[in-house]
Amino acid sequence: MADHATPNLPSRDFEATSRFYGSLGFTETWRDSGWMILKRGGLTLEFFPYPDLDPLQSSFGSCLRLDELQRFYDAALATGIREACSGMPRLHPPKLEQSGMRIGYMVDPDGTLLRLVQNG
Repeated sequence: MADHATPNLPSRDFEATSRFYGSLGFTETWRDSGWMILKRGGLTLEFFPYPDLDPLQSSFGSCLRLDELQRFYDAALATGIREACSGMPRLHPPKLEQSGMRIGYMVDPDGTLLRLVQNG
């Protein structure tokens, strides 16, 4: 197995988190009272309980490096996540950044910022 990392992210409610990410194609591969793992293809997200998290104060984030960024983004839009500047969940459309990378953004219901990065 190649080296890899999996982000550990907060969840105020595992059931709600599983439903949200499930609508984006993630499936639960593990859950107990203290940990949950969701997978979608080569992406793995791990969650820990944080019931008192204030989503407006969250500083958690991660990058999802995607071979098909636009397809993922369109699928997120199709689930009803809106493009907006505030509120949760929300999306910000992919665009070519000054870095030369194409990046979109998604904020999940717990305030976690996911950078959606097109693989080069």
